[in-house]
Amino acid sequence: MTKIWRETGFVANDPWVIETDEVKATGDQQPLLSLDELITKAEASNDVGLGVLIKPADDVRRLEPYLYRLEIVAVAFPAFNDGRAFSHASLLRQRLGYTNELRAVGDVLIDQIPLMLRVGVDSFAVTNETALKRLAENRLPGIPHHYQPAVRDAEAGKGYSWRRQARPAA
Repeated sequence: MTKIWRETGFVANDPWVIETDEVKATGDQQPLLSLDELITKAEASNDVGLGVLIKPADDVRRLEPYLYRLEIVAVAFPAFNDGRAFSHASLLRQRLGYTNELRAVGDVLIDQIPLMLRVGVDSFAVTNETALKRLAENRLPGIPHHYQPAVRDAEAGKGYSWRRQARPAA
């Protein structure tokens, strides 16, 4: 079972659905469109409040002309070892200036959530039993030091960005 989690807790009645052959948006639900479907719909209408699902191989920069029309961007984490969605989230927040909801979907594991938060993800579609249990108990793993700057500062300050130095010539 998938539950939507934000830092304020679990969300009831989330309207966004990733459509498949078996699952379709009904009633008050809204579909998360693929990138190509979103662009086609945006070009053919003036609709706002849209949602899009960005897959790892998608070029997130194609969203730029439509960002003001989006209510949510979901970035797909298909496997724990595929980090392209971290780059998508960072690019959306830092370079493209996207400010609405940014959701992680797919293989969302508890140990990655603090890192997802740092790149600007603010909601999570969680199915992993361990992650659901730990989130219900408000137990996120701690990461006390960060070597790189991010969208969101570390709790103890800006971290150790000063340590990123060029190596001396040998």
